[in-house]
Amino acid sequence: MSEPSKNSVLVVDDQNSNIMALTQILNPDYKVYAAKNGLNAIAAAEKHLPDIILLDIMMPEMDGYAVITALKNSEKTKNIPVIFITGLSKPDDEEKGLTLGAADYVTKPFSPSIVKLRIQNQIKMLDQLRIIERLSMLDQLTEIPNRRSFDNQLHLEWRKAAREQQPVSVLFLDVDKFKNYNDSFGHQQGDVALQTIAATLTHTLKRAGDFAARWGGEEFAVLLPNTSLSGSLEIAEQIRKCVQATEIPCPDKAAAYVTVSIGVNTQEYGQDGTMEEFISGADKGLYQAKEDGRNRVCHFKNINE
Repeated sequence: MSEPSKNSVLVVDDQNSNIMALTQILNPDYKVYAAKNGLNAIAAAEKHLPDIILLDIMMPEMDGYAVITALKNSEKTKNIPVIFITGLSKPDDEEKGLTLGAADYVTKPFSPSIVKLRIQNQIKMLDQLRIIERLSMLDQLTEIPNRRSFDNQLHLEWRKAAREQQPVSVLFLDVDKFKNYNDSFGHQQGDVALQTIAATLTHTLKRAGDFAARWGGEEFAVLLPNTSLSGSLEIAEQIRKCVQATEIPCPDKAAAYVTVSIGVNTQEYGQDGTMEEFISGADKGLYQAKEDGRNRVCHFKNINE
């Protein structure tokens, strides 16, 4: 059984003695990185993305104030808590650091126990924020990503597809006649059906990059990076068959099943179009699948053919 990963700390100080002392204090509880000047600190922060940064203020060429300003202006590092550790002890110095975004302030000579406690406090707050962020990105009913999470992933994969010159595909799924299902079995059982479909999606998608989310109501979305039209149609048909064959658990032991209609769209490299049009195309495909009788897969470009 593997040990849980340690939180990481980046120590930034131009004095080797301070780096060694802080490293000794933090080991073995944390993974420690070190940098001796501002430019190296910024590079190390972007490379390692530590949980906490301990930052000296008085350094040659680029002081701690300039370093924290650069960190807070970077999308990659702006949310990393910075604790100033410095010999400056005037209220104005502390106020300046906090104004620039420092999370805390420790004066030299530092006490090992105080340093540990300040870091522990920041780690606790960081963990709480991460839990809140994770929960805000999950659909509470199905426990798969929600629409907000899907939108974030779409932006990432859209840029990646353009950068790596690869296709990207999207599927929109809607449960057929879901109102009738709820009327027949009750809304609580309808929730079970949605949970079952979410689990089926998760088990059917094999690649690490494939991303399924609940779009809202009885609708789901699937993002398929580096997937051609033929590949996305194959995956969509596999999903459709798996959902159709999956029994929905019922308290009275009676078998219950649902089907889904699926709209597919693919953005090939070099093809004109926006993310909005990309999503709209899959939605049009879904609409056509409904119009054609439900429980089928439809690629929107074939609508007018």
